Amino acid sequence: MTRPVRPSALPAEALLNASRNAGAFADCYVCDVEGAFSHAAFVEAFYTTRLFKLERFILRWLVRRPATDADALRLAEGSADRFSAWRVEARATNQLLLADFTGRTQSWLMVGPAAGDNAGAHTRLYFGSAVVPLARRGADGTPAMGFGFHALSGFHRLYSRLLLGAARSRLKRLGRPGQR
Repeated sequence: MTRPVRPSALPAEALLNASRNAGAFADCYVCDVEGAFSHAAFVEAFYTTRLFKLERFILRWLVRRPATDADALRLAEGSADRFSAWRVEARATNQLLLADFTGRTQSWLMVGPAAGDNAGAHTRLYFGSAVVPLARRGADGTPAMGFGFHALSGFHRLYSRLLLGAARSRLKRLGRPGQR
């Protein structure tokens, strides 16, 4: 049996590939959920989980960029291009790429059919992040990621899995396949 949330290679069509190809660190996590969920339902579920609401609370106080569940819905539906500390960088039918207000990090959400699921009974959820290297270079001439990136990488991997797992659980709980 596979783990519910697991690391994966970025799909070829992933909007996050442009950042990775430009030298940014990029990762991808996937999980499957029973039902045919739309991208909008996934985005709304992701940004309205209890775990992400904690991040929204922190961002509201640290950088004065509040967001509500209604803001998450507008982002999911495509009627908003900003959400808390992020702005929409790119959209596709099944994808959303956001960049934070500093331009150093990106978040990416995508849905697709689960592998081998020809009947459409399961949806594959994708979540990835990109971190743009610092302008300065390392000793070997490659862009440096910085101490903070390396110090927080373990936390980032765990938090990414928890966020995607929370969105999956929320979709299962809401049971709204195919809506929006």
